[in-house]
Amino acid sequence: MAGSAGAADFDLFRISEEHEMLREAVRSLAEAKIAPFAAEVDEQGRFPQEALDALQGNDLHAVHVPEEFGGAGADALATVIVIEEVARVCGSSSLIPAVNKLGSLPVQLSGSEELKAKYLGALARGEGMFSYCLSEPEAGSDAAGMRTRAVRDGDFWVLNGVKRWITNAGVSEFYTVMAVTDPELRSKGISAFVVEKGDEGVSFGAPERKLGIKGSPTREVYFDNVRIPADRMIGAEGTGFATAMRTLDHTRVTIAAQALGIAQGALDYAKGYVRERKQFGKPVGDFQGVQFMLADMAMKLEAARQLTYAAAAKSQRGDGDLTFFGAAAKCFASDAAMEITTDAVQLLGGYGYTRDYPVERMMRDAKITQIYEGTNQIQRIVMARNLP
Repeated sequence: MAGSAGAADFDLFRISEEHEMLREAVRSLAEAKIAPFAAEVDEQGRFPQEALDALQGNDLHAVHVPEEFGGAGADALATVIVIEEVARVCGSSSLIPAVNKLGSLPVQLSGSEELKAKYLGALARGEGMFSYCLSEPEAGSDAAGMRTRAVRDGDFWVLNGVKRWITNAGVSEFYTVMAVTDPELRSKGISAFVVEKGDEGVSFGAPERKLGIKGSPTREVYFDNVRIPADRMIGAEGTGFATAMRTLDHTRVTIAAQALGIAQGALDYAKGYVRERKQFGKPVGDFQGVQFMLADMAMKLEAARQLTYAAAAKSQRGDGDLTFFGAAAKCFASDAAMEITTDAVQLLGGYGYTRDYPVERMMRDAKITQIYEGTNQIQRIVMARNLP
């Protein structure tokens, strides 16, 4: 595993042999154990259990968990590579490692040692996935406007409210939940907690009927007088929003990775198709117009990859300009993925518009990467406020 490969071991133009070996291993696993079910998962809108089993069976479901808590201890680039290679064959399945990092990173960044040992350990052992509960019906881009409340009651906190757009809700066992503990302080009055699926008062809404990533359930999460021990608070009271924003600085890089993988899958399929498809007596890939499209797709993808890997290095080191680079990588890679998958559909012509071929699924899956973990309009605001 690439756990021993630190940020110093790679740069913009070269990654370590260990990282490349990881890529080969994940690609082989994804093609053998995940790809055969991708179309069915999308068509039926069902959770990709086969992918979860394969990833857990090979310790790839949460590679970011440090070794001291039983994890693989993979660095940020290794995590990016895992997500990228899974997304290349199935966007829905790539949200298993991606959201496990998103949901658990607040614990890793700000939690007590006891909280880390309990929940990061459980995640590493495959005892449950982790989800992240920030957005609400009235608090999307303005996350600080949330209304979910947590009130202290002796040695417990009591949570009431609703979270919306929660990835893998109902399947995950653990939830990082942001809730208002002091309404007068706005963002500085928000705290973070770990809530378990089995806690009394936790329930879930119906799955959203989505354009893409249909195999990853997106549901509302309801908290009705959910009473949890006070030691499940992540960090100090009032630090939850800051932890949430720090988390996104790191995990926007994983959304960029997902976008890279989806785009790579579409480009790979389109390349193979135009080499085989013949019109006017020769492969359509021999026509200059098609060659130019493929060249542009590959160029955009490689530029996005370099930016994403640079952001991963900054995530690993904790560089001061990570906020800019995380937003830039997510924004650029997701825009590129939308363009590349759209062009892949175009290159397949009428076939690309049908569900008999995977590129239309990839195009639908790519769209969400421009929206979640902050829309690309929000990313541009973040970048403008953090220009290097």
